[in-house]
Amino acid sequence: MSMDLDAPVAIAPVPALQQNGATILCCNCGAPIDGTSSAGALCYDCVKLTVDISEGIQREATLHICRDCERWLQPPAHWITAAPESRELLALCLRKLRGLSKVRIIDASFIWTEPHSRRVKVKITIQQEAFQGTILQQTFEVEYVVAYHQCPDCAKSFTANTWRAVVQVRQKVPHKRTFLYLEQLILKHSAHKDTINIKEVKDGLDFFYAQRNHAEKFLDFLTSVAPVRTKKSQELISMDIHTSAKSYKFSFSVELVPICKDDLVCLPIKLAKSVGNISPLTLCYRVGTSLNLLDPNTLQTADISTPIYWRSPFTSLADVQELVEFVIMDIEPLGPRKGRFVLAEATVARASDLGVNDKTYYTRTHLGDILHPGDTVMGYHLTGTNFNNPQFEALEESNASTSIPDVLLVKKFYARKKKNKARNWRLKRMNKDEGEMLPRKQDQERMERDFEMFLRDVEEDTELRSTLALYKAQQARRERDRMEGVETASVAETEETEDEDVPKIDMNELLDEFGELNVEDEE
Repeated sequence: MSMDLDAPVAIAPVPALQQNGATILCCNCGAPIDGTSSAGALCYDCVKLTVDISEGIQREATLHICRDCERWLQPPAHWITAAPESRELLALCLRKLRGLSKVRIIDASFIWTEPHSRRVKVKITIQQEAFQGTILQQTFEVEYVVAYHQCPDCAKSFTANTWRAVVQVRQKVPHKRTFLYLEQLILKHSAHKDTINIKEVKDGLDFFYAQRNHAEKFLDFLTSVAPVRTKKSQELISMDIHTSAKSYKFSFSVELVPICKDDLVCLPIKLAKSVGNISPLTLCYRVGTSLNLLDPNTLQTADISTPIYWRSPFTSLADVQELVEFVIMDIEPLGPRKGRFVLAEATVARASDLGVNDKTYYTRTHLGDILHPGDTVMGYHLTGTNFNNPQFEALEESNASTSIPDVLLVKKFYARKKKNKARNWRLKRMNKDEGEMLPRKQDQERMERDFEMFLRDVEEDTELRSTLALYKAQQARRERDRMEGVETASVAETEETEDEDVPKIDMNELLDEFGELNVEDEE
C-alpha cells in the first residue's frame, strides 16, 4: 500500500509592514521634520537661528597689566607672569568670563591684533544641550581691553621706606675692585632681580627687598661665591594686640674678607704651619669661596677657608696701590711648574732707578712663563719699607726672617700707548642709587681708576674672564642704553691698535645682548 506525500509548497515571505513615523511641519519655516525626535517643533536650521546657547556670556572684558613688571592681574589680588598668546594668558582670559562655566568649552584660540591696539581677541567654541536630545555647537568672539594697573610690588619700589629686609654688604678696603667683580657675578646669575632698590654707601652696597625670603636667597648666593661673614638683626615695627601679629624689618650684615687679588699677605706663623707649613709671606692669586695663597719662592699653594679666616682674622700687608714698577734685566726658568705658574729666577731693577744708579735685585718669581728680559713687571718693594703689621713683625723676629725677599713680583705690566683705549667688549653695570650727595671729583676719579684696573685684570686673567659675562660693544646701542637708564657699560670697545703685546679678548668669548639679536621690534 502506498502513501501519497504532499509536494513541498513554497511559502512566500510576508512583507513587513512599513512603519511610517509621524511627520510634522516646522512651526517656523514649514519644512517636514520627524515629529518623534523634533525639538520644540523646529527643524535643525531654525534651532540654530533661534536658540543662542552663548546667551549670558560676556562678549567684552578688561585685562589689567602692570607696565613695569609686565605681570597680569588674576583676581582678586594675584599677579602672574604670562607671555603674549600663551596658554597662561588664555586661561586667564577664560576665567574672566562670567557664564562660561554653564557650557562645555570645545576650543579656544587667540585672534591676531595689532600690538599697539591694546586689544586681545579670543575665539571660543562651546557646546550645550538646547532641547532634549539636541546638542548645539556655537563659535563666538570675545574682545578684551588691556588696561594698565600698577602692582603692589612695583608701587612699593617707587615709594620710600617700604622695604622689609636689607642686605648690607661691606668690605673695608681702599678700592672697589672686589665689588666690581661681585657686581658682575650678580648680573651674570641675575641674583638682583628681586631687589626694589640698590643704594651705594661708603665701603659697600645696600640691597633692599620687599620680602624676607628674597633677602635670605641673596644671602645664600653671596655665601656661595665669596668668603663672607653674616649677622642678622630685626626691628619690631608694629604689633596687633588682639591677634599678637607682629611686623618686623630685618637687616643682614655681610662683611667680605678684606683681602683682594694680588694683595701681599703675611700669615700668622701658627696658621701658616697648620695649612701645609707654607711660608708666612704669600701672595693672594685668587679669591673665591676661600682665599687662595701662593708662595712665589716655591710655588706652594694654600687655601684659607672662610671659617678658618674669621676664627683669627688678619689684614693684607700691602695692596695693589703700593705696587712698584720694575724692569726685568735677566730671567732663567728653574723647571718646576704648577698650572699656569712657572718658577724662575730673575734679576730686576726699579724703573725709576734706570739711568740714576745700577742697583739691582735678585728674586724668585712664579711668572717665568710670561716674563722675558726687558719686560716691565709690577711688584712689591720690601727692602726699606716699614709695615705696621703684627704678623710681619712676628715674622721678622722669628727664625724665618732670612726668607723675606727684597722684591716680590706680582704681575706683568703691559704698556698701553692710549690711556683710555677703545675696547670691543663691554660689561653691564647695575643701576645704583648714589644717595642724596653726589661723589666728589676725586672720588669719581678714583672709581674710574679702579674700574679701568678691573678691566685690565679681565683682559690679562683668563681664569677671571671665564667667570664673567662679556658682551660685544655696539656704538649705536650704547647711547640709547645710557639714555634709557638701563644697565650699561661705562667703557667702550677694542679696536686694532699698535699695542700688539697687550692681551686681547677673542670675539668668540663675547656674548650678544638679547636686544641686539633683532628680537625686539624696531620703533
